[in-house]
Amino acid sequence: MVQAPSRRDRARTATTQEIKQTARRILVQDGPGAVSLRAIAREMGMTAPALYRYFDSHEELIKHVIADIFTELTDDLRTAIESASASSGGNLTDKVIAACWEFRRWSLTHKREFGMLFGTPLPGVNVEQDEITADRGGEFGNTFFVLILELWRKHPFPVTADEAIDPGLRQQLERYRDGLGELGTGLPLGLLLIFLRCWTRLYGTLSLEVFGHLGFALDDAGPMFELMLVDTAPLIGVEYPQQR
Repeated sequence: MVQAPSRRDRARTATTQEIKQTARRILVQDGPGAVSLRAIAREMGMTAPALYRYFDSHEELIKHVIADIFTELTDDLRTAIESASASSGGNLTDKVIAACWEFRRWSLTHKREFGMLFGTPLPGVNVEQDEITADRGGEFGNTFFVLILELWRKHPFPVTADEAIDPGLRQQLERYRDGLGELGTGLPLGLLLIFLRCWTRLYGTLSLEVFGHLGFALDDAGPMFELMLVDTAPLIGVEYPQQR
């Protein structure tokens, strides 16, 4: 029988969550540079040393904030995918499109958070390698990867043969596949290459929009984002619908 958390444990959990929420609020309001233990403690009515009872360092706190943001983003993507599946009878194209547009919606409404996850790395934080953030980041990335894998298994689309891939790139793809564990077992390297080509298009286009680098030409980058999806769809054997 699992023992219920004690009152002390519940209080600690609540305080830990409040600290992370406060750090995120300061981040959104004032940017990463303002997220200091002193600033968080001041807003919470605590002393900065008292925060060390909950987090060993400023870097550890930021890693947990990033992990929580990844979880939120992943949950929103999965909700959008499930909704598209329910309304379309499980149509895979609709699920992929829903995930892409939800990623854009979330990113444009959480620009500061997007910057923490996908922008310039914060000092002392390596999102892809630090244990606290890597697992949650992997869950986010796998949300898209699993969709493409499902598409390929149900409706196989052409992928480049392993031996036809540039040797230097092939070695990197092999390491990437090994890092996927059971998810990557037996998969052709060409499929991983297709996934990375799709991801760089999606992420690249969205980053330009989020960071304001399309403003020199576009007031609304939505149609450009859609054109990117139209151009990318054939890579995974689907046709983007003419009218969304």
